[in-house]
Formats: sequence, C-alpha cells, structure tokens
Amino acid sequence: MRHKKRLLTPGPTPLPEEVRLTLAMDMIHHRKPGFKAVLSEIQEGLKDLFGTSQPVIPLASSGTGAMCAAVTNLFRPKEQVLIIEGGKFGERWGEIASFNHLDTVVVTVPWGKAVSRKHVEKAFAQYPDIKGVFVQASETSTGVLHPVRELAELTRDKDVMLVVDGISAVGVSPCPMDEWGLDALLTGSQKGLMLPPGLSFIALSERAWDRVAKVKPKDFYFNLAGEKAKIRDNQTLFTPAINLLMGLHTSLVILRERGLEEIYRKQWALTQLVRTGVRRLGLELLAKEHYTWGLTSVRLPAGVDGQRVLAAAAQEYGVVMAGGQGRLKGRIVRIGHMGHVDFGDLLAGLYALERALCACGGHSGARDFLEQGMRAYESALAEYKGGMSHV
Repeated sequence: MRHKKRLLTPGPTPLPEEVRLTLAMDMIHHRKPGFKAVLSEIQEGLKDLFGTSQPVIPLASSGTGAMCAAVTNLFRPKEQVLIIEGGKFGERWGEIASFNHLDTVVVTVPWGKAVSRKHVEKAFAQYPDIKGVFVQASETSTGVLHPVRELAELTRDKDVMLVVDGISAVGVSPCPMDEWGLDALLTGSQKGLMLPPGLSFIALSERAWDRVAKVKPKDFYFNLAGEKAKIRDNQTLFTPAINLLMGLHTSLVILRERGLEEIYRKQWALTQLVRTGVRRLGLELLAKEHYTWGLTSVRLPAGVDGQRVLAAAAQEYGVVMAGGQGRLKGRIVRIGHMGHVDFGDLLAGLYALERALCACGGHSGARDFLEQGMRAYESALAEYKGGMSHV
C-alpha cells in the first residue's frame, strides 16, 4: 500500500502550499523596483522574527555559510574564542574557527546535555583573552537547547561577542536577539521558515557591527559590511536566490498572520506530544531536561539498527525521519516537528516508529502511546504561559 509521504526530519521540512505556489512563479529581475519592494517587506519580517532593530542579512548559502560569515567578519586570525561543543554542529563551530586560524578553547559537554553558565564562567576565568563565544541555541544533532539567554548575561558587559547558531531555533522557539543581548544570530531557510535549503540569514548587534568595521572583511563573497550597505537600498551585494526570497516573502506573511507567540505555543505542544508518546513506548529520550522545540532525539534499544528502523518507517508507512550524526549514528532516531507540521503528522510518525521498532527486533511499550501523546498536546496548548516561561 502506498501512503502519503510525511517528512519528519529536522530539516528540510515540509513546504506550505502557498510557498510552493510562490516558488513556481516566473522569474523576476533582482535590480528592478518590484524586487526591491519585496526585499523591503522581507527585511521588516525578518527583523520581527529575529527580534532585532538591526538589519538581517540574507545570504545565498546553507546555514554553514552564515556560520563562516560570522567567523570571518567578527574575528581576526589568532584571536581566542570559546567553542561550546555538545554535538555535531558545536564541532562545526570549532572546525570553522580553526580553519580560519582562530585560537580555540573548547568546552565539551556530553551529547544530550546543555552547557551550563558555570562552564563558561570557568573558561572566562581561565582564559581572560577570549573574544567570542560560539554556541548553538538548538543543537540539531542532539535536540538540546543551550541556555543562550544566560550566556548573554555573561558576555554583554565584556568585550566578548556571543555568536548563536539558531538554525533549528529561529521561528521554532523564542530567541529574541535584542532583548536577550545576543551579538550574532543566524539561521537557515529549511527549518522553521518552511522553505527549501539554499538561504541563510545573519543579524548582528550594534556592537558587533562596530567590530565588523574594525576587523575588515576577509572574504570577497561573505562581506557583511558590503551586504549591510546594499540592504539599506533594498538590494543584495551579489545576485540573490531570487525564487527562494520570493518564497520567503510568502512564508513571512504566513508567520505574521499566525503570530510568533501562537507559533511557539504550537511548537511547545507538539514537543510535548512527541516526548510523551516516546516515553509511553518505553523508549529513552536523549535530551532529558534542556530540549529543543523543533525535534526530539530518541535512543534506540540495544541491538536495534537505527538505519533499519528508518528504512522500515519510510518504506512501510511513508514517514521519513532522521538518524543520528557522528558518534550517535545508528543509535538514535530524530523526529522533526518544526515548521509546516501538525499533530496528525506526528501521530502518524509515532505509530510508524513503533511498528518499525517491532519489525526490527525492538519492543513495544504501552498501547495507549498515541492517546497519551494527544492528551499531552492538548494540555500543553491549554497551559502554555508564553514562550519566555518555557525557555
């Protein structure tokens, strides 16, 4: 039997019909008044999404491109920076920084755990020359939510830039840049923004822009000062990904109509649905305390091959989920629940996971896992007190 395909990965995520229709429209020219008007509206929507009064720079790249731009525009070779390494993308911060000849200090936390304020305070005391901290708001490889608001309390009064990868957090859980005091916040198009991959976005604080002016650009393409000068005129420094930006315009309209607080409420409730259902199945959650709202990482029972579970869920039930990365490859399943996903998709995902586990030699827990998941979803919707109270 052929089933409806359900994409429950932590990026790319499903596309709303309105976005797909926009992406199918004919091409327009990026230096003409029509596109400039669209880019102006996009800029206002991105500022609201990021929670900043500063410009948000779109780049024709994956999220890693924005990570590279942050490193090369904010720091000089040999400057010392602190890397929070608690997953695959924390490691990527370290790789990018080392590639660009920065002196890296690494705070390593177990995969599935969040960094603590004390970890960073200790590093600052031991290494007084640190000029930047690189961290994930949401570590996509593990499903951990790092306490970036607390880290900002440590950096905002120092000559230290807090650079936050919000690729699986922006548009998924609260991350108001100006209010929290983040110096750089970046994301990608294929997560909470409900677009195909190919765009990244980065916003800098006022003091971060001052630092960019002093550091000077070291990359011809990822030149944030040049992009900032162009965005004032509703233009980009180089040819942009025009169709993706048109799709972004539609996506931002959808987000504005729904309202960020309502989006966060839905995301919180979907997270409770999945986590409750997983526990009722007798499975262990990787991130037990500080967990992201966009995905849930599930430990697999000993002896169960994660690749076989994913293949069975996709082939038999049409549900596409993701596996582990790096040292977690084959050991976890990551269920994505960000963007254009609802409770029906996730109930189907939990059922497919349970059936696939049984087919691959795993066990099945309580039979009411779907009902309990749905009750948790409804309770979370009713009891939601606002995004800040849950972060």
